Amino acid sequence: MSKQEQGARYRGSIRDFPDFDPNQDAEALYTAMKGFGSDKEAILELITSRSNRQRQEISQSYKSLYGKDLIADLKYELTGKFERLIVGLMRPLAYCDAKEIKDAISGIGTDEKCLIEILASRTNEQVHQLTEAYKDAYERDLEADILGDTSGHFQKMLVVLLQGTREDDDVVSEDLVQQDVQDLFEAGELKWGTDEAQFIYILGNRSKQHLRLVFDEYLKTTGKPIEASIRAELSGDFEKLMLAVVKCIRSTPEYFAERLFKAMKGLGTRDNTLIRIMVTRSELDMLDIREIFRTKYEKSLYSMIKNDTSGEYKKALMKLCGGDDDAAGQFFPEAAQVAYQMWELSAVSRVELKGTVRMADDFNPDADAKALRKAMKGLGTDESTIIDIITHRSNVQRQQIRQTFKSHFGRDLMADLKSEISGDLARLILGLMMPPAHYDAKQLKKAMEGAGTDEKALIEILATRTNAEIRAINEAYKEDYHKSLEDALSSDTSGHFKRILISLATGNREEGGEDRDKAREDAQVAAEILEIADTSSGDKTSMETRFMTILCTRSYPHLRRVFQEFIKMTNYDVEHTIKKEMSGDVRDAFVAIVQSVKNKPLFFADKLYKSMKGAGTDEKTLTRIMVSRSEIDLLNIRREFIEKYDKSLHQTIESDTSGDFLKALLAICGGED
Repeated sequence: MSKQEQGARYRGSIRDFPDFDPNQDAEALYTAMKGFGSDKEAILELITSRSNRQRQEISQSYKSLYGKDLIADLKYELTGKFERLIVGLMRPLAYCDAKEIKDAISGIGTDEKCLIEILASRTNEQVHQLTEAYKDAYERDLEADILGDTSGHFQKMLVVLLQGTREDDDVVSEDLVQQDVQDLFEAGELKWGTDEAQFIYILGNRSKQHLRLVFDEYLKTTGKPIEASIRAELSGDFEKLMLAVVKCIRSTPEYFAERLFKAMKGLGTRDNTLIRIMVTRSELDMLDIREIFRTKYEKSLYSMIKNDTSGEYKKALMKLCGGDDDAAGQFFPEAAQVAYQMWELSAVSRVELKGTVRMADDFNPDADAKALRKAMKGLGTDESTIIDIITHRSNVQRQQIRQTFKSHFGRDLMADLKSEISGDLARLILGLMMPPAHYDAKQLKKAMEGAGTDEKALIEILATRTNAEIRAINEAYKEDYHKSLEDALSSDTSGHFKRILISLATGNREEGGEDRDKAREDAQVAAEILEIADTSSGDKTSMETRFMTILCTRSYPHLRRVFQEFIKMTNYDVEHTIKKEMSGDVRDAFVAIVQSVKNKPLFFADKLYKSMKGAGTDEKTLTRIMVSRSEIDLLNIRREFIEKYDKSLHQTIESDTSGDFLKALLAICGGED
């Protein structure tokens, strides 16, 4: 018996929203639909974050506050698949099923697959609620409508299922099991023709637990599974219905996992099936469906939805799914190893890193220096020329332009640029003009000067740079500020966080491959410090030091192996566990290291997205990443960005910035994906 059926714990993906206020939600939905156009993001975010019970309260509040029907307003404002999904979520489950069945038997032709899916999978209580909802919504009798639209043995089995009289699971008799096996065998394999009535009676009325025993005994007695006999003896929609009943008796979540996979595989998507299952199972057994899907198809339900759908429709489906079992996080124990093997393959595959800014062909530093001088001479400044030249030259070429500018005009190009341009554009252009190590050194200095420290900037730079880059930053820092980077970090930070930063700032990360034995030891240390190991082999202070040493000094290939050993040992992902067990700057630093090891371009894609989402833009972070990654891996970052957020970096910059700053950022971005 499944955990869902036992009621041992909740296995839905949607839960009651805490601090729920139906009036406030009704007002938010009204606002989202008021005026020209509608805020689809706000609608999907709210409705997919509330349980069905809460949605009914919102509907009632909406009617009380505005004298309008919420479902009617949603239908008016939304269109297509997204509308069907949102409206489906707004109906009580029984009414949702009733609507699906009404649509399945209305008009020309019947959607037998829909009838089979609903009636083969629902419990007695759900069937009773369905028949009542159908009568209430359409003032018609469901059984009479099904009798009028179907025929034969298919019709008879549907009517049996509509009675909702399947025996309870505690009704099991060993003698009756043997008798049912014999009756099914005689009704099919031993009979000239088939006694369909026996199949209908036994499969339509016996308890699930009883039938599982019947199926086991049938296999022992006949040497073949019950499904094989059904396929051999029955046909058409009746055969499909009986096979669906058997699948649901064996495992309802597995039946739905299979239905979802078939709805999305191949060309085209069966959206009605996808919507119906995601809506109706989101508060019942979605976690079980996800677990089986991941194990059976070696990909997560989330990732398949992501790759097969688009727009707000996709976002809403992914919210109902409730999580990605391919992504870093807590894996289901049974699916953990398969999921992690898939992650490991993608993580260690050789991806060529590419920047978006390359050396300009036919480069002429004399011509560029003269053009820049002309753009800044006299009244006004020609920002377009400045942007065009500086964003389309590599850093090496920009240094040549600086030298040529001084040789020709006896002037410092950086000083001239500072006097001619200002604000975000100035920070971006001047950043591009600096050698990379000096730019990073300046960003670190800015993060530590004045009141307060920008810990996020310190983490971002020190956790992601290579040994060679770190060594160059140290030299640049000493040259520019006449103080060692280590001394600056020591005076501006404290505790474990200081130790982590100083360790990273030494640039002594190992550069070899993996050591499997050492990886297992390192994973054990991680498990103990994160308090999920069964045993402990040392005092906490020394373990913390060892954990810091592992993350700050082991090579990337070795750390990937450590992360794999960690999940084999614990069935948890190390990043998820650090987030759960640690706090503050130490947690943020360790998470940044882990994310950088797993997928550095994705780490930066996340940072860019966060710098532009919501109200206001974090121009400093946006500028820092665009400048520092433009010649290293910005093309890879772009690909990760669109893959994760379903919108391009180009689009996001375009909608979040403006003026010359926008033009310069788009030039560095290098293209629309």
